[in-house]
Amino acid sequence: MNHAPTRRVAVYCGSANGHNPAFRTEAITLGTAIAAAGLELVYGGASVGLMGAVADAALAGGAKVIGVLPEVLAGNEIAHRGLTSLELVATMHDRKARMAHLADAFLILPGGYGTLEELLEIVTWAQLRLHTKPCILINTAGYWDGLLAFLDSAVEAGFLKPANRALLRVAPNASEAIRLTLADLNASRPSQATYPPA
Repeated sequence: MNHAPTRRVAVYCGSANGHNPAFRTEAITLGTAIAAAGLELVYGGASVGLMGAVADAALAGGAKVIGVLPEVLAGNEIAHRGLTSLELVATMHDRKARMAHLADAFLILPGGYGTLEELLEIVTWAQLRLHTKPCILINTAGYWDGLLAFLDSAVEAGFLKPANRALLRVAPNASEAIRLTLADLNASRPSQATYPPA
Protein backbone atom coordinates (compact mmCIF):
# COMPACT_ATOMS: atom_id res chain seq x y z
CA MET A 1 0.00 0.00 0.00
CA ASN A 2 1.54 3.30 -1.12
CA HIS A 3 1.27 6.38 1.04
CA ALA A 4 1.93 9.87 -0.25
CA PRO A 5 4.92 11.41 1.53
CA THR A 6 4.16 13.83 4.33
CA ARG A 7 4.57 17.40 3.13
CA ARG A 8 5.32 20.16 5.59
CA VAL A 9 5.58 23.91 5.32
CA ALA A 10 7.66 26.05 7.64
CA VAL A 11 6.14 29.38 8.57
CA TYR A 12 8.35 32.22 9.76
CA CYS A 13 6.47 35.04 11.49
CA GLY A 14 6.41 37.36 14.46
CA SER A 15 5.87 36.54 18.12
CA ALA A 16 3.83 39.76 18.27
CA ASN A 17 0.50 40.46 16.56
CA GLY A 18 1.44 43.85 15.13
CA HIS A 19 -0.84 46.88 15.18
CA ASN A 20 -2.82 46.07 12.04
CA PRO A 21 -5.52 43.42 12.73
CA ALA A 22 -4.97 42.17 9.17
CA PHE A 23 -1.70 40.55 10.26
CA ARG A 24 -3.34 38.21 12.77
CA THR A 25 -6.25 37.55 10.43
CA GLU A 26 -3.82 36.49 7.69
CA ALA A 27 -1.96 34.19 10.10
CA ILE A 28 -5.23 32.48 11.02
CA THR A 29 -6.16 32.19 7.34
CA LEU A 30 -2.78 30.65 6.59
CA GLY A 31 -3.07 28.06 9.37
CA THR A 32 -6.55 27.13 8.18
CA ALA A 33 -5.35 26.86 4.57
CA ILE A 34 -2.39 24.67 5.54
CA ALA A 35 -4.76 22.22 7.23
CA ALA A 36 -7.27 22.31 4.37
CA ALA A 37 -4.49 21.51 1.89
CA GLY A 38 -3.48 18.42 3.85
CA LEU A 39 -0.11 19.89 4.79
CA GLU A 40 1.68 19.86 8.13
CA LEU A 41 3.03 22.96 9.82
CA VAL A 42 6.54 23.49 11.17
CA TYR A 43 7.12 26.71 13.09
CA GLY A 44 8.99 28.25 15.99
CA GLY A 45 6.98 26.65 18.79
CA ALA A 46 5.58 29.73 20.52
CA SER A 47 2.00 30.28 21.71
CA VAL A 48 2.05 34.07 21.27
CA GLY A 49 1.61 36.54 18.44
CA LEU A 50 1.30 35.47 14.82
CA MET A 51 3.18 32.29 15.70
CA GLY A 52 0.46 31.20 18.08
CA ALA A 53 -2.30 32.28 15.69
CA VAL A 54 -1.06 30.23 12.75
CA ALA A 55 -0.44 27.19 14.95
CA ASP A 56 -3.85 27.33 16.63
CA ALA A 57 -5.63 27.68 13.29
CA ALA A 58 -3.73 24.75 11.77
CA LEU A 59 -4.48 22.59 14.80
CA ALA A 60 -8.16 23.57 14.69
CA GLY A 61 -8.25 22.44 11.07
CA GLY A 62 -6.82 19.04 11.95
CA ALA A 63 -3.23 19.56 10.78
CA LYS A 64 -0.20 18.15 12.55
CA VAL A 65 1.89 20.98 13.97
CA ILE A 66 5.55 20.65 14.94
CA GLY A 67 7.10 23.40 17.03
CA VAL A 68 10.86 23.84 17.30
CA LEU A 69 11.87 25.97 20.26
CA PRO A 70 15.30 26.79 21.73
CA GLU A 71 15.63 25.70 25.34
CA VAL A 72 16.49 29.26 26.38
CA LEU A 73 12.96 30.34 25.41
CA ALA A 74 11.10 27.33 26.76
CA GLY A 75 11.05 28.70 30.30
CA ASN A 76 9.58 32.05 29.33
CA GLU A 77 5.99 30.71 29.29
CA ILE A 78 5.78 31.16 25.52
CA ALA A 79 6.05 27.48 24.58
CA HIS A 80 2.87 26.16 22.96
CA ARG A 81 1.73 23.16 25.02
CA GLY A 82 -1.01 21.99 22.68
CA LEU A 83 1.07 21.02 19.65
CA THR A 84 1.31 17.64 17.99
CA SER A 85 5.01 17.76 18.80
CA LEU A 86 7.24 20.33 20.51
CA GLU A 87 10.96 19.82 19.93
CA LEU A 88 13.38 21.60 22.24
CA VAL A 89 16.79 22.36 20.74
CA ALA A 90 19.93 23.85 22.22
CA THR A 91 20.34 27.04 20.18
CA MET A 92 18.69 29.37 17.70
CA HIS A 93 20.99 27.96 15.02
CA ASP A 94 19.77 24.44 15.83
CA ARG A 95 16.18 25.65 15.55
CA LYS A 96 16.72 27.01 12.05
CA ALA A 97 18.55 23.89 10.91
CA ARG A 98 15.85 21.60 12.26
CA MET A 99 13.02 23.61 10.69
CA ALA A 100 14.84 23.66 7.36
CA HIS A 101 15.31 19.89 7.50
CA LEU A 102 11.66 19.20 8.32
CA ALA A 103 10.08 21.57 5.80
CA ASP A 104 9.36 21.22 2.09
CA ALA A 105 8.56 24.91 1.63
CA PHE A 106 8.97 28.18 3.51
CA LEU A 107 6.22 30.77 3.94
CA ILE A 108 6.89 34.13 5.56
CA LEU A 109 4.33 36.32 7.32
CA PRO A 110 5.08 39.72 8.91
CA GLY A 111 7.58 39.79 11.75
CA GLY A 112 10.61 41.59 13.13
CA TYR A 113 14.35 40.93 13.28
CA GLY A 114 14.00 37.19 13.83
CA THR A 115 11.60 36.70 10.95
CA LEU A 116 13.72 38.82 8.65
CA GLU A 117 16.86 36.89 9.59
CA GLU A 118 15.18 33.52 8.98
CA LEU A 119 13.82 34.72 5.66
CA LEU A 120 17.15 36.02 4.37
CA GLU A 121 19.04 32.95 5.51
CA ILE A 122 16.73 30.43 3.86
CA VAL A 123 16.76 32.41 0.59
CA THR A 124 20.55 32.63 0.79
CA TRP A 125 20.66 28.84 1.11
CA ALA A 126 18.54 28.64 -2.05
CA GLN A 127 20.96 31.02 -3.79
CA LEU A 128 23.84 28.74 -2.79
CA ARG A 129 21.86 25.74 -4.12
CA LEU A 130 21.76 24.11 -0.69
CA HIS A 131 18.06 23.48 -1.32
CA THR A 132 15.46 23.97 -4.06
CA LYS A 133 12.44 24.45 -1.81
CA PRO A 134 9.96 27.27 -2.48
CA CYS A 135 10.40 30.48 -0.46
CA ILE A 136 7.22 32.57 -0.53
CA LEU A 137 6.75 35.95 1.12
CA ILE A 138 3.15 36.78 2.11
CA ASN A 139 2.90 40.54 1.69
CA THR A 140 -0.03 41.23 4.01
CA ALA A 141 -1.20 44.84 3.77
CA GLY A 142 2.00 45.71 1.92
CA TYR A 143 4.09 44.97 5.00
CA TRP A 144 7.11 43.78 3.00
CA ASP A 145 7.02 46.54 0.36
CA GLY A 146 10.11 48.22 1.82
CA LEU A 147 12.12 44.99 1.79
CA LEU A 148 11.07 44.21 -1.79
CA ALA A 149 12.10 47.70 -2.90
CA PHE A 150 15.48 47.20 -1.21
CA LEU A 151 16.00 43.86 -2.98
CA ASP A 152 15.20 45.51 -6.30
CA SER A 153 17.74 48.23 -5.53
CA ALA A 154 20.31 45.52 -4.73
CA VAL A 155 19.74 44.11 -8.22
CA GLU A 156 20.15 47.56 -9.76
CA ALA A 157 23.35 48.12 -7.79
CA GLY A 158 24.83 44.83 -8.96
CA PHE A 159 24.86 42.98 -5.65
CA LEU A 160 22.01 40.59 -6.40
CA LYS A 161 21.54 38.70 -9.66
CA PRO A 162 18.02 38.85 -11.13
CA ALA A 163 17.83 35.04 -11.12
CA ASN A 164 18.57 35.00 -7.39
CA ARG A 165 16.16 37.85 -6.72
CA ALA A 166 13.49 35.62 -8.27
CA LEU A 167 14.12 32.90 -5.67
CA LEU A 168 11.96 34.88 -3.23
CA ARG A 169 8.44 34.77 -4.59
CA VAL A 170 5.67 37.05 -3.37
CA ALA A 171 2.03 36.23 -2.68
CA PRO A 172 -0.53 38.90 -1.77
CA ASN A 173 -2.28 36.62 0.71
CA ALA A 174 -2.24 33.23 2.40
CA SER A 175 -4.54 31.54 -0.12
CA GLU A 176 -2.28 32.43 -3.02
CA ALA A 177 0.80 31.35 -1.05
CA ILE A 178 -0.70 27.90 -0.51
CA ARG A 179 -1.69 27.68 -4.18
CA LEU A 180 1.89 28.46 -5.23
CA THR A 181 3.28 26.03 -2.67
CA LEU A 182 1.10 23.15 -3.82
CA ALA A 183 1.91 23.83 -7.47
CA ASP A 184 5.63 23.66 -6.69
CA LEU A 185 5.38 20.59 -4.47
CA ASN A 186 3.25 18.73 -6.99
CA ALA A 187 5.66 19.60 -9.82
CA SER A 188 8.73 18.14 -8.13
CA ARG A 189 9.94 16.88 -4.79
CA PRO A 190 12.13 19.64 -3.34
CA SER A 191 15.59 18.74 -2.09
CA GLN A 192 16.47 18.56 1.58
CA ALA A 193 18.14 21.66 2.96
CA THR A 194 21.65 21.04 4.24
CA TYR A 195 22.70 23.36 7.01
CA PRO A 196 26.09 24.86 6.17
CA PRO A 197 28.87 23.56 8.45
CA ALA A 198 29.85 25.86 11.30
